[in-house]
Amino acid sequence: MRKVQKNERIGVISSILTDNPNQIFTLTHFCEVFNCAKSTISEDIDVIKEIFSNYQLGTIETVAGAAGGVYYNPLMNHEQIKNFTDELCEIIDHPDRIIPSGYIYTNDLLYSPQISKKIGTALASLFNGQEIDYVVTVETKGIPIALMTARALNKPMVVVRNQSKLTDGTVIYMNYITGSNNRIKTMCLPTRAIKKGSKVLFIDDFMKAGGTAKGIIDLMQEFQAEMVGVGVLMATKEPHNKLVDDFKTLVWIDNMDEANKKMHIYSAFK
Repeated sequence: MRKVQKNERIGVISSILTDNPNQIFTLTHFCEVFNCAKSTISEDIDVIKEIFSNYQLGTIETVAGAAGGVYYNPLMNHEQIKNFTDELCEIIDHPDRIIPSGYIYTNDLLYSPQISKKIGTALASLFNGQEIDYVVTVETKGIPIALMTARALNKPMVVVRNQSKLTDGTVIYMNYITGSNNRIKTMCLPTRAIKKGSKVLFIDDFMKAGGTAKGIIDLMQEFQAEMVGVGVLMATKEPHNKLVDDFKTLVWIDNMDEANKKMHIYSAFK
């Protein structure tokens, strides 16, 4: 095998790490790829770590020990999340986006791979360092950002549905009450979807009164799983007394006026 130059190794290692967020790669793995010594790879990783730090591209983390190695954490800092959510607010703050029942049209954002990836990375950053086994969401609009959150955390995503499918096997059904209009709805999840004792993070696109999040929390109790966090893209200020006490949002919506097509939307980060 030909001798691989330093800049070439750095480019390949950076690509592998960023394509696989929060996945640990041993130094031995890269030694085999490039046919070089561990000391050489260590020097390359130090360079990559400095570059990513200087340009705020996330962090390169090393893990000591026999099972250790290196991994990429696509962490956004407070300033980056603030700038991104400010940009989102400018896009969303348009009267044509206000639709009946106090909701906002965001399909073009949620189903944009570039934007949903940034949303997922921002949400994952809010729960950085927490022990999480699954990222849970409910169909359908929360799926893209939950998937991107799961990608950033390197965790599996689980989708709670309104109806089961033949391929689901045995499922657990639960009725829940929506907090905004007190309607009774149903959600379900296959019994094999989540292991007993797991820690889950719930991600959704929108929160009004918190009825869906409360339903998910109750459903997770049936699986003997612990809800360690709730994160949403947008949340309304009203009602103040939501059905969930602890959640994190990227964007706040206040003073929604459907009749006059007006609202106050702003970043949750100052």
